[in-house]
Amino acid sequence: MDAPTQMAAARRGEITPAMAFVADREGLDPALVRDEIARGRLIIPANVHHLAGALEPMAIGQVSRVKINANIGTSAVTSDLDEEVGKLHMAVKYGADTIMDLSTGRDIDRVREAIIGASTVPVGTVPIYQAVLMGKELEELTADDLLDLIEHQARQGVDYMTLHAGILFEHLPLVHGRLTGIVSRGGSLHAVWMMHHRRQNPLYERYDDVLDILRQHDVTISLGDSLRPGCLHDASDRAQFAELDTLGELTRRAWARDVQVMVEGPGHVPMQQIEMNVRRMKEVCHEAPFYTLGPLVVDIAPGYDHISSAIGAAMIGWHGADMLCYVTPKEHLGLPNAEDVRQGVIAYKIAAHAADIARGRPGARDRDDALSRARYAFDWNEQFRLALDPERAREYHDETLPAEYFKSAEFCAMCGPKFCSMHHSRTIDEGIAQLAREAGLVSAPEDTRELAGAAGD
Repeated sequence: MDAPTQMAAARRGEITPAMAFVADREGLDPALVRDEIARGRLIIPANVHHLAGALEPMAIGQVSRVKINANIGTSAVTSDLDEEVGKLHMAVKYGADTIMDLSTGRDIDRVREAIIGASTVPVGTVPIYQAVLMGKELEELTADDLLDLIEHQARQGVDYMTLHAGILFEHLPLVHGRLTGIVSRGGSLHAVWMMHHRRQNPLYERYDDVLDILRQHDVTISLGDSLRPGCLHDASDRAQFAELDTLGELTRRAWARDVQVMVEGPGHVPMQQIEMNVRRMKEVCHEAPFYTLGPLVVDIAPGYDHISSAIGAAMIGWHGADMLCYVTPKEHLGLPNAEDVRQGVIAYKIAAHAADIARGRPGARDRDDALSRARYAFDWNEQFRLALDPERAREYHDETLPAEYFKSAEFCAMCGPKFCSMHHSRTIDEGIAQLAREAGLVSAPEDTRELAGAAGD
């Protein structure tokens, strides 16, 4: 029987409704979307059960916009279902392209069902988190336990799953000498299991069975980077790259069964190593979409890691990463609340947008130029409308100049009426245009803005 996956359809030459939807959303030729999915360079995470519900298909890959993911989910310490659904709505409102439910608290199934039912964007999970809460000790889990839970979550409608199938028993000695050891939660759980049993990773040994489950429901596999660096000292070491080589193997094996794949990437990387990491991953994993956490480019900013990581995210997106997993101000410190989610999403929308501009994506800068025109025209309401976070932009403006009159004033509270550079510049616009014509730089008054645009490019 033909697999119900987007990859299988693409390889049969079909353009599915999901592909057509994505093509329209991204401004791409539907045939290009189909061909990129067929070769594995583009994915549409869309479980057949979620696709029949609220999901609006989206794409991750080289020809699409750089996407961002927001992590939500309960912990054993705090948060509840209503709060997590609230975080979902907050994240989607401000532009998250996917959501990961990383719940480790109570009522995981009920939380996940509520999130999937309410989410218009793809939902990802890490199945081993739930596995260790099912009543057995970690060391007592079997391969069948893991497979049963993967199938259970697939039937619930999970669109993509982080599976730590690439960390092997022989990789564990390579961790010796790291400052922060294994920082992936799923990776550390697998490592403890392997050390206890002195056996190979069960997800690696049963990988073909895993793929059969994912194939049946069209669940995208997100190959977890269990040995990603958790600090700058550990970046780009033998452990990280040994696992990466295994992820390249697992990518090929998934494609052989028409299962869509993306590959997860490092979390802490010095700026000068970012481009090399992307190039190496793309080569080893055959140009599969690359999904990265940050990376954080410094380790000394607890409370501000949404900023330190957004710097790395913009750079890694520029160099070819396809989806960026957000980091909130609470990273390394605690469970994020709704406001933390907002700040993390906005920081990563900025990073992803900057990467799209740097990569020369057609139309990527149109909104920036429109906002700049509104700024020069002192059209404050249009500036707010075009902002990534209109509410925050209006809030900051109105702190000092709240009256409606000031929405058309040619100054803000920073410069006041006498020191606004753009106000003064506007008064000599025509004189500057005349000088440009006299210098032969433009031939008509309407060409002046084109000259300014070219200078900006």
